[in-house]
Amino acid sequence: MKRFGLIGKPLSHSFSQKWFTEKFQHEGLKAHRYDPFELDAIEEFPQLISSTKGLVGLNVTVPYKQTVIPFLDAVDPMALAVGAVNTIHIVNGRTTGYNTDVLGFRSTLLPLLNGKKPRALVLGSGGASRAVAFVLRDLGIKFRVVGRTREKGDLTWDLLDPILIAVSPLIINATPLGMFPDVDTFPPLPYASLGEKHVVIDLVYNPEETLFLKKARLQGAITANGVHMLHTQAEASWGIWNAK
Repeated sequence: MKRFGLIGKPLSHSFSQKWFTEKFQHEGLKAHRYDPFELDAIEEFPQLISSTKGLVGLNVTVPYKQTVIPFLDAVDPMALAVGAVNTIHIVNGRTTGYNTDVLGFRSTLLPLLNGKKPRALVLGSGGASRAVAFVLRDLGIKFRVVGRTREKGDLTWDLLDPILIAVSPLIINATPLGMFPDVDTFPPLPYASLGEKHVVIDLVYNPEETLFLKKARLQGAITANGVHMLHTQAEASWGIWNAK
């Protein structure tokens, strides 16, 4: 049996198990299974690796995309540059970290830009935010990160005034705000400042339309959720786990 899974906390929002289980069924991979492994602390990671027989690959979600790095035997150069890992390949007990969020976000973003390089705001400063920042920097898009404190970002939430929103045509939510089961939460923006020139992306995919996206859509903004990113990064993870 080849084992795969997802580490993080909480995991009730995740579609990863469903996605991979359907993939295994479709491809006739009866000796494959994908399970959620909810860890109360990242310090439990070594025990998971040593005690789970047949474990080949893991995905990583909040809040462990950054804190898992010191526990890995090796890290791919791109993941090191990003500063976050969302995919782990395990060979003979040796763990190597990768980042496929970069590919997933890039493939979501590019069709929405129409060749433009709009100023951007990245909401959140965690592991997902680092992948977003990596892509924006690579594309030559100027951006600012919004965090809970100045140590976490260039800006804090209280500084998101109407003028800043108006001059930032691209806004990406890389926080868990609005994610199931906390669907009534949303980033505290002056939404009335959004308009038709804005492109608003939420990395959250459950629910399909968060309150963040709904509020932006009602102001005329172009919106996109994290479903395409989920599928793209999952396929890239599968490719890593099956690399010769």
